[in-house]
Amino acid sequence: MNIGEIASRAGVSRSTVSYALSGKRSVSAATRKRIQDVIDELGYRPNAAARALKEGRTRTIGLVIPPASTRLTHMQLGFVASVVEAAGHADLDVLLSPSGGDHDRSFERLLSGGRVDGVILMEIRLEDSRVRRLQDTGIPFVGIGHTARALEMRWIDVDYATLINQCVHHLADLGHTRIALINRSAALVAAGYGPGHRAREGFTAALAQRGIQGIDVECGDDVLAGRDCITQLLRDHPGTTAAATINEAALPGIQRGLEEAGLAVPKDFSLTGVVGRTWAEEFRPPLTAADVPAQDMGAQAMDLLLECIADPTAPFRNILLAPPVSLRSSTAPAPSRPHRG
Repeated sequence: MNIGEIASRAGVSRSTVSYALSGKRSVSAATRKRIQDVIDELGYRPNAAARALKEGRTRTIGLVIPPASTRLTHMQLGFVASVVEAAGHADLDVLLSPSGGDHDRSFERLLSGGRVDGVILMEIRLEDSRVRRLQDTGIPFVGIGHTARALEMRWIDVDYATLINQCVHHLADLGHTRIALINRSAALVAAGYGPGHRAREGFTAALAQRGIQGIDVECGDDVLAGRDCITQLLRDHPGTTAAATINEAALPGIQRGLEEAGLAVPKDFSLTGVVGRTWAEEFRPPLTAADVPAQDMGAQAMDLLLECIADPTAPFRNILLAPPVSLRSSTAPAPSRPHRG
C-alpha cells in the first residue's frame, strides 16, 4: 500500500496525502479524517516516514541520470519529470547528478556530506558500480531498473523480456517469419544495459518458441542512427518484414528509412515494441506497442524511496510492470512478397 493508493481511496490528490502526513501544509479536518480512516482501514503505517522527513533531514533527494548518453530520451525525461513532481508533492527538493565517465566526481559529491536523504538511480546495468557504491554508503536508494541480482536492492522496472516476447508472438501470429529486434546502442548493450539484454532474451526465446528467424540489431539513440539502422537491415537482410524495438529515440529515423526504401507501414513492413506512449501515438501510423508508464514509475519510485528512508531495514519491495501491448495501426499481416532490396 502506498501514498497513491491511499489518495485514490480517499478521493484526494497525492499531494494532499503527503501534506497530511508531513504536516508541512494545512489540510482540512474533514479531509485529514478521511485520509486517516483509509490509513486505519488498510493498516498503512506512514508515521515513520513522516517523522524521518521531519527530524533533521535535508528534505532533498538525489536523482542520478543516465551515465552513457549525451541526451535524454523522451522516456528518460518522463522519469525525471515524474520524480520531480512526486518529490514536490512530498515537499522535497531534487538534486540531479550525472554519473559515469567524466561525471564520477559529481556522483561522489552527491553521496558525501549528508547532502541527500536518499537517491533514485536511473538506467541501471546488470553489473553496476553505482549500486555497489550506494550500498557501501548506506544511503537509502531505489532503482528505476535493476541489476542482474534482482533481490539485492529496491527497484521498479519494466518487464522487457516478457513484453518483447509478446511483440514477437504478435508479429508471428500475423505471419511474419523474419523479424528484427532494434535494440539500443552497441555501447550501451556492451556496458550491460539491463533493458537491452532482457529485450534480447525475450526476443530469442520467442523466435525459438515460434521456429522463425530473427536479426538482433544495435542502434544509436537518434534519428540518423535509426535511419542508417533500418537501411542497413533491409540491405543485409532482405525479406525482413517486421521489427520490434525498445529504442524510441530512433523511431523517427526508422520511419524515414522505411519511407526512403519505398516501404509503407504496415502494408509492407510492421513495427512494434516497448516505448513511451507519446512516441507510440506520434508515430505514423500510431505504433502498436507496450506503453512504458514513465510518469507512474517515477511516482512509485518515490513511494519506494520514502518507505526506505522511513525504515532502511524493512524488507525490499520491488515492482515489475508488464503493460499490455496496445494494438494500434503499425502492424498487419505479412506481405505476400516481402522486400528484397
